[in-house]
Amino acid sequence: MSRAGIWLKILGAGIIVSVGGPLFVQSIRPTDEELVKRYNPDLQKRSAEQGEQRAQDFENYVNKLKEWSKSDRSIWFAAKDQQESKQAAMDTQRAKASEDARIQRDEMRKELLGKK
Repeated sequence: MSRAGIWLKILGAGIIVSVGGPLFVQSIRPTDEELVKRYNPDLQKRSAEQGEQRAQDFENYVNKLKEWSKSDRSIWFAAKDQQESKQAAMDTQRAKASEDARIQRDEMRKELLGKK
């Protein structure tokens, strides 16, 4: 057999593998609908209920990434800054709630002591 024949066989095998392999994988891969049909009914129901919420969460995350990317700083630093500001707001809110509860307890004590 000549060298040209060997090269043609190698080229043909390469084309078959590089084109046929992905086509084969595509043909045996189940679609999203087929995967959902394989779920048990509870998972199907939960997936249907949470699908819209997950899509909204993903949309919010993408919007945050776009906002962070507009900054001249790294996305990681912008995300960290936002997380720190959220934590500070939560701490402030928690402290305010604690202070309100303390004030309410003091008022209740005063009322109880005043009635005795």
